[in-house]
Amino acid sequence: MAKIAMERKSIIFWILLFIVLLLVLFPIYWIVITSLKIPLENISPIPTFFPKKPTLGNYMNVFEGGFFRYLSNSLIVASSSTLISLTLSFLASYALVRHRFPLKLNYIFLIWILIVKILPPIVLAIPLYTLFTSARLINRLLGLIIVYQVYTLPYCLWMQYGFIRTIPIEYEQAAEIDGASKTQVLTRIVLPLSASGLVATAIFSIIVAWDEFLFALLFIRDPSLLTLPLRIVNFITEHETLWGELMGIGLLATLPVLLFSGYVYKRLTLSFSMGLK
Repeated sequence: MAKIAMERKSIIFWILLFIVLLLVLFPIYWIVITSLKIPLENISPIPTFFPKKPTLGNYMNVFEGGFFRYLSNSLIVASSSTLISLTLSFLASYALVRHRFPLKLNYIFLIWILIVKILPPIVLAIPLYTLFTSARLINRLLGLIIVYQVYTLPYCLWMQYGFIRTIPIEYEQAAEIDGASKTQVLTRIVLPLSASGLVATAIFSIIVAWDEFLFALLFIRDPSLLTLPLRIVNFITEHETLWGELMGIGLLATLPVLLFSGYVYKRLTLSFSMGLK
């Protein structure tokens, strides 16, 4: 009886697992088949679960509409803002963890950063727009990279703060006794030990910057400087929604983030672990 009960539990487990996978993968499947349908089939009142006449025309329209230009803009903005956020957050979080500040200024600073992160972005949009207009950074990718720090820097700082706190200070003290400078301690001890934190922070930071829409909409006017989220919205007009092109560019826009996540997680972790040895 016990064996039969175990077999039933196993069957129930696999059935539930199949249902969960179906729920997770079905939206991806629907995006793929919608991008391969002709326009008439996409607006048909009767949905079809496989394209009657599969076509790559939607992807051709996306490429002919300047997809690679918008892709390069998003890559420049997301990667640059992530690199700046990682660098500043690593140095700031190390200082907050290892140094004592008077009047508990380190905790006040962390709380202030958290408040900035919690605030709705639209609250900061008007003052930032005024400031960036005075600095002549409107309608420039550099301005977008800087303003994205509102999203990425607080998040990176809090994540790095948690990871660095787990590093025993005895490692650094031992290195200093051996004659290592503070820079060598940071680059050869703290940086390799916080590799997993840097990888996780980089992945989430670039996803946040990659998907950002509000500030890109406010700060960019030149069509040649649009990022992918802004270009995706252009397929939704007041007269119609180009479902094939919309799903096609949406699918293409997710690939760089997936490739980046897989590559960074494997390569960066491996390189840091080898450097530590």
